[in-house]
Amino acid sequence: MPDTLPQPTTARPAIHPATRIGHVHLKVANLERALGFWRDVIGLEEQQRYGDQAVFLSAGGYHHHIALNTWESKDGAWPPPGTTGLFHVALLYPDRRALAQALLRLLDAGWPLEGASDHGVSEALYLRDPDGNGVELYRDRDEADWPRQPDGRLAMVTKRLDLNALLAEAQ
Repeated sequence: MPDTLPQPTTARPAIHPATRIGHVHLKVANLERALGFWRDVIGLEEQQRYGDQAVFLSAGGYHHHIALNTWESKDGAWPPPGTTGLFHVALLYPDRRALAQALLRLLDAGWPLEGASDHGVSEALYLRDPDGNGVELYRDRDEADWPRQPDGRLAMVTKRLDLNALLAEAQ
């Protein structure tokens, strides 16, 4: 791909507002090890296998939210620091209770967190999968509760998330 792309000659409309990220494919070194995290710790459901090279996982029976494959990465190593690639994949939970239950699953599995933040618009847990892929588990606050600047623009923050208060919501 060239370093620079030609500039468009006419203005284009913005992307359709109903557009969503549909699924993510992650390159993994070991399919079974990755399944031990994404299926057994996170709780996604296995939908289909593609031989011994790929597995498609989802929540709620969707064809797939996350696909794991070894097509270019079988027995591979984590990418070294200072390289480009995916920063993290984020799983959006429907409410605070569901996020609290996800935290319980991580604690039950002994899976380490790298961080936990309150961003004003959302609450998020940060961790890594067995292949070093960043993972964010989060829930959005109601849009009416999002912090805003006087001109209406978002005023996101990064504060420490109170994990004990979150866990109290798990029951």
